[in-house]
Amino acid sequence: MDKPEAESNMGTSVMNKENYSGRSWKQKELFFLVTYVLVFYVIIIRRSLQLSHDHYTKLFGLRPGWLIPHHLNDVSDAQWRNFRGNLPVLTLVFGVFTLLANLMRAFFNLKVRGMSIIWLLFSFVYLSYLHGACVIFVLSIATINFLLVKIFARKKYFPLILWSYNIFFLVCNRIYEGYSFSMFGQQWRFLDNSRGSFRWHICFNFVVLRMISFGLEYHWTNEDSHFDLEKHSQRCHICKSGNTCYQALQERSLHVDKFGYVVYLCYLVYAPLYIAGPIVSFNAFASQLDVPQNSSSVRDVILYGFRWLLCFILMELMTHLFYYNAFANSGLWKHLSAMDVFIIGYGVLNFMWLKFLLIWRFFRFWSLVNGIEAPENMPKCINNCHSLEGFWKNWHASFNKWLVRYMYIPLGGSRKKLLNVWVVFTFVAIWHDLEWKLLSWAWLTCLFFIPELVLKSSAKAFQAQSSFREFVFRELSAVAGAVTITCLMVANLVGFVIGPSGINWLLSSFLHKEGLPVLGGLLTTFYVGTKLMFHIEEVKKTSP
Repeated sequence: MDKPEAESNMGTSVMNKENYSGRSWKQKELFFLVTYVLVFYVIIIRRSLQLSHDHYTKLFGLRPGWLIPHHLNDVSDAQWRNFRGNLPVLTLVFGVFTLLANLMRAFFNLKVRGMSIIWLLFSFVYLSYLHGACVIFVLSIATINFLLVKIFARKKYFPLILWSYNIFFLVCNRIYEGYSFSMFGQQWRFLDNSRGSFRWHICFNFVVLRMISFGLEYHWTNEDSHFDLEKHSQRCHICKSGNTCYQALQERSLHVDKFGYVVYLCYLVYAPLYIAGPIVSFNAFASQLDVPQNSSSVRDVILYGFRWLLCFILMELMTHLFYYNAFANSGLWKHLSAMDVFIIGYGVLNFMWLKFLLIWRFFRFWSLVNGIEAPENMPKCINNCHSLEGFWKNWHASFNKWLVRYMYIPLGGSRKKLLNVWVVFTFVAIWHDLEWKLLSWAWLTCLFFIPELVLKSSAKAFQAQSSFREFVFRELSAVAGAVTITCLMVANLVGFVIGPSGINWLLSSFLHKEGLPVLGGLLTTFYVGTKLMFHIEEVKKTSP
């Protein structure tokens, strides 16, 4: 054997040994990580049960439970209480509308215009029950938006007109709390007595997103699409199988004939997605009126509904056993130890995630059954996100897709990322509500984004050319993940629970003699959790 060949074999042998030792080390690490996580959740569950048992008499929003005997149920969250209380009515409406719509589609072989008329009629019945006479406000604002689109869509300055109009009503609707008919004359005052069962201006936030989608998609009809359908079909397993995925539906150019008033109104008030989304683009919606979605089979849709039912039972178990939200609402947690504050804060965020998952999946399931696919809003568990960018791609994911398509990319995309996030998150805060705590949440999130973006750009230049450098990079990434998760918890608690006035209390709970060990413990726990997520990502990459 000559010298070069011997050296080559020796190098291969060394690499094989390094790979073997790396795998062996990762297996041992994984065993430790799983053990740590199991111990962590045992401690969290035991302490949560103890807190709920010791303090339930001082909490507000607890009602007699049904799932577990002699246990109260935490229904202190108004949004969850309303959704849960209206589930029987929603399910009945779901069943009747679905049956009638599908019978008519099959019997009359309806396409885009026909199905849009059917769904429009059904949706107006639904809206009349929800909003009563306030449907007039919805139709008036929507009709003016349609006229603006048709008149100015071919102008270069059209996006400015569209955004200005929609943001104006987004703000005015909240300032005037949906208006009163008496504002337009005392002769209309009698209509204020029939405002329906649900505030129209809350749902209208979603209508605003749809009006902007319709306007911009119409504006872009004459522009060349940068979407390579052939390249996409080679990578997408849904399109490979002969079906059409949501992204392909969204990127597909529609003929101008599809942008009619009836289809537009149907898109805005489509019953299954009207109250809470998920948000579907106009292109994807109109395409599926013609040909119902085929990316999910009947079996897939049934399994999706069954999984929703299991998640609902999990939520009921959670609210019967752990009164996290009641602790936060009552303010009682402010008088507890730092460890208990962390447990309740962590529990509240998990409760919020599961609440939104159930609400969004219920309406998405309804839409799927009727042939309209919308993006999954919670594709990933809240406990499986270690970066801000990853978190926002998997929390209200359809809204994230909307923001990327209609705001982020038109503003310059990744070329102006550090500036774009401020505009995008400020809009998101205003879209949710006109509250300082939401603006605080938005700007805190932007501040936390900056170091992550800097680190990611630096990481691209870092090449792990040896096992040691790979180890160092992995450890630094895990530490960064732990800090990011902590920042996410702080930002979301400030934005949706305690408000900006509670920042000082939250920091003082951990930045003192008794709180510092807890802060160190939670950072260690998030470090361990991040490393476990790395293992999960590696398994997904290697699995077929």
